[in-house]
Amino acid sequence: MSLLNVNDLSVSFVTRNGTTHAVQNVSFTVEPKSITAIIGESGSGKSVSCYALLGLIPQPPGRIDSGTAEFEGHDLLQLSERELRGIRGSDIAMIFQDPMTCLNPYMRIGEQLIEPLLVHGVADKETATARATALLDEVGIRNPESAMNAYPFEFSGGMRQRVMIAMALITEPKLLIADEPTTALDVTIQAQILQLIKSLQDKRDIGVLFISHDLAVVSDIADQIVVMEKGHVVEQGAPADIFSNAQHPYTQKLLAAIPSGEPPEADTSRAPLITASNLKTYFTSENSDEPIKAVDDVSLTINRGEVLGLVGESGSGKSTFGRSLLRLTPITDGSVEFDGLNVGELDKGSLKTLRRRMQMIFQDPYASLNPRMTVYDTLAEPLLLHKIVDRAGLDGAIKSLMDNVGLSRAFAKKYPHEFSGGQRQRIAIGRALATKPEFIVADEPVSALDVTIQAQILDLLKDLKDEYGLTMLFVSHDLAVIRQIADRVAVLYHGKLEEVGDTASVFNNPSSDYTQRLLAAIPGKSAA
Repeated sequence: MSLLNVNDLSVSFVTRNGTTHAVQNVSFTVEPKSITAIIGESGSGKSVSCYALLGLIPQPPGRIDSGTAEFEGHDLLQLSERELRGIRGSDIAMIFQDPMTCLNPYMRIGEQLIEPLLVHGVADKETATARATALLDEVGIRNPESAMNAYPFEFSGGMRQRVMIAMALITEPKLLIADEPTTALDVTIQAQILQLIKSLQDKRDIGVLFISHDLAVVSDIADQIVVMEKGHVVEQGAPADIFSNAQHPYTQKLLAAIPSGEPPEADTSRAPLITASNLKTYFTSENSDEPIKAVDDVSLTINRGEVLGLVGESGSGKSTFGRSLLRLTPITDGSVEFDGLNVGELDKGSLKTLRRRMQMIFQDPYASLNPRMTVYDTLAEPLLLHKIVDRAGLDGAIKSLMDNVGLSRAFAKKYPHEFSGGQRQRIAIGRALATKPEFIVADEPVSALDVTIQAQILDLLKDLKDEYGLTMLFVSHDLAVIRQIADRVAVLYHGKLEEVGDTASVFNNPSSDYTQRLLAAIPGKSAA
């Protein structure tokens, strides 16, 4: 008998602009002691389907149009709010995507962990505290006694996600719903969290409903995969069947978007464009006399026309290194030379002139684009600032940029909030290309995107590199992405350069133990 049996679930949202059918006739099951993964891009309806089961869809504007969700003899969709409160957090628990926004910043970790036990009357405070401490240890938190007294901001993203897992498991639920629990994590931390969920599922004999947009991520842990597109289930089956014999074109598209293939061939004839020599970028800390050594004595050369992939986990110094090259962050010591110019010695006027030749694509286009500026104004700003075109030629230049990055000209008067993540990133790329730069720092430009949109942006960047003859520093924590786009790879760890070499050599014969750990953590090996 299935632990959870969802049949013909339909959910819609009614607003003054009309009705949006977010989920239509969706059916799936979760078996005891197994993991069912729901896969699909943003907007496919996967999260809405799961939130509806627990009454977490705001009504209005949301409404459940039809369907049943049988859980231990109860139809979850027919239960009252009071009855659902008795099930939520006790029999069914949930791990949310972003633990920083889900954990209360004003409460210590211990207080938040024991809260479900106290609310559901499972244990008294002393017993709850002992269970919470033991569970923190089980999910891999060092010094759990100290962690109980810490606040969420004192933990890394991976540690906060472990706390969320502990919070979900503390009432010993029968069903665990995990909503994109690894999307924002480094590849090594992601691998740890996936293995942790799998091991806890085996150890505690619970069913897991795992939501993700990435087939590679779930390939190693799922017993059943459900593929959703635009609110519909288009395919479902065992992972081996999905990966070896996908039937639906959408599933085939998701599989094709998983970064793979041989890296570009290294070209040793290229001359250097940028040279960082013994570069140090330190930050002061209010809590310590010792500086934070974000970039610690790094020497690295980027050759003309190549893509250098810069890899490392969060906190390794990747983004700081890229910003230091562009002098967006003041360096502490060492030098950066761009085409014979010492970047650190330039005055403001000379630096402004150089910025026309050096541009940046930021990680989060929603944060880096001005919400009060249209696409037209965003692309016009660098063109006018650097006097690349006059007013008479502005329209033509903007239309050409939009064509180059794959944006419809009809979008010119729209604002950033009216676009998807992938479209916003295309706007950001267009802005970076407006000055026709020689060098671009691309700082995690695809990390927040669906896997299919990620593939489109990577293809776009490769095409633009060839068309414009760009030199690029491509910053990422994902080696699978780097393998697809980079000519050479440099690996940073705690601000220091671990190793550097052509992409094929680094992947096939890594010299650093840290690089070997990064390679081992790439998801989807069992599906390859």
